[in-house]
Amino acid sequence: MICLCSSSQSRALLLRNFGIDFVQKSTEYDEEQITTSEAKDFVYTASKGKLEAAVREFGLEMPLLCADTVIAASNGSILRKAKDIEDARRILNIQSGSIISIISSVHYRSKALLFSDISATHYHFAPFEKNDLEAYLESGLWQGKAGACMVEGFCQKYIKSVDGFESTAMGLQVECLIPWIKVGS
Repeated sequence: MICLCSSSQSRALLLRNFGIDFVQKSTEYDEEQITTSEAKDFVYTASKGKLEAAVREFGLEMPLLCADTVIAASNGSILRKAKDIEDARRILNIQSGSIISIISSVHYRSKALLFSDISATHYHFAPFEKNDLEAYLESGLWQGKAGACMVEGFCQKYIKSVDGFESTAMGLQVECLIPWIKVGS
């Protein structure tokens, strides 16, 4: 049994789909204090900060799993969680017809080991249809998602090509993590 230190339903779904027993508890970490504009540095710093907060809050009686995900636009800018519907529209329009990189950083910590990984999955999207985009925005499903992006939902039908694991894009590269969970539990 591990502790998923995240409120993400996508991460919880991935763990369930891979048959990993877990409890889910969120920890507080303020990502706004991170000043880097490099996506991989940002996501690593955020996930490491979440791990440090989780160790302080929960200890290591149960292995801890912390992760963070960001989207890098084709120009290298970081597309974070949208603040409101207008911000989500702006962010999604940047992705429409473009190539993005979804970067996830994970830290798994038990008494026996610390495993860290940064992985990226790259998507080339066709242009989003305006009516479809507006329906997605109205649904609110973009809320809490890095870059307002749901590759397992709205964005799925617009994928022209993909390079990497879908799990990475969903926020947790489970395929990279499984061997370490077996060793470090």
